[in-house]
Amino acid sequence: MDGKIRAAALGAVLALVLVPLAVVGPAGSAAAAGKPAVTLSKSEAGTGGSITVTGSGWRPGTLLMMLVCGQSVPSRGVIGGTNSCANADGRAVTTDAKGGFSRKLPVAEPPKPCPCVVHVATVTGEKAEADAVFMVAGHAVAPLPKEESGGRISVLTDPRLDGSGGLLTWFGSPPSRTLVLTVGNVGTSPVKNPVFQVGTAHGVFAPQWEEQQWRGSIAPGRKAQIRLPVELSAGAHGDYTISLKYGGKVLAEQPWGVGRPWGVTVFWILLCVVVPAAVFRVGMAVVDRVRPRRSTGRAGRHRGLRPGELTLRLPWANPAPRTPADDSASPVPALPWFTPETDPGTGANGQLSAPHENGPTTQTRKGHT
Repeated sequence: MDGKIRAAALGAVLALVLVPLAVVGPAGSAAAAGKPAVTLSKSEAGTGGSITVTGSGWRPGTLLMMLVCGQSVPSRGVIGGTNSCANADGRAVTTDAKGGFSRKLPVAEPPKPCPCVVHVATVTGEKAEADAVFMVAGHAVAPLPKEESGGRISVLTDPRLDGSGGLLTWFGSPPSRTLVLTVGNVGTSPVKNPVFQVGTAHGVFAPQWEEQQWRGSIAPGRKAQIRLPVELSAGAHGDYTISLKYGGKVLAEQPWGVGRPWGVTVFWILLCVVVPAAVFRVGMAVVDRVRPRRSTGRAGRHRGLRPGELTLRLPWANPAPRTPADDSASPVPALPWFTPETDPGTGANGQLSAPHENGPTTQTRKGHT
């Protein structure tokens, strides 16, 4: 009885171990190991058609980009980077909570000849990628370029960006940093004056590559520190990603958050305030100069008093009393429409007199005696 119980227990343990392995299979083991995998509904299709791309083993909630790339094999990756891919016909997809996805991808001819792959890579966050062999029907086929033998460069340390912005950067000057990383030669021959490609990508856009040559030699089994300058365009701000590529393979990526040049914003605000104020002042000065002056008669009422006039109007000033002689010395001018001869109030002898009762112009009233 004890032997039967032990055999039953051993069979149960083996079932618990072997059944999950049989269910998971190769793809499940890759997902369990944390390695992303990609499968295609068709291994060959023509331009204008579509295929279904299924992925597993990716980080949950990760944004991915799917592309049809030429001159590529899974063992060597995408030779030439995304320049070998049909970028205009790519599709984006976000993984689910389990790290899987399924999305249709239109078939388009890549700029490079086949062999081709469907390349899936992360857009943001930690870098991860996977390739699946694919054949574009009717597309040109050419052998892959020979892999360089001898020296091979491998990144040994995480890259970093040295440097900081200054006052000019705050006012829109191009931000600049120095990409620093340590690489080693894992090949059998020395690497002399290697030419790297430094890529600058803004957000989810493809990087813009620029070749830069590092002066020096790295012997087999030795390492060296690489320092390459990186500069953005004037006024650049936001999230950038700096990539380093050598021999058609991306060696490292480093994010770079560039602050907004607030000095430019302050300058435009001041410009919008100062310029209208200056124009207003100039306009008021011009208006004050060209407007017509008022007449002297009306303005004379408000003119300032002269010292002599002020003295005559003071209440405590006691001028000398005027005499009849002074009055006769200063004749009063006659009105322009009257003359001494035609003045109606002047008599024959030049004296003023009231009309007499017996005058020729006097009328006799009835009832008088």
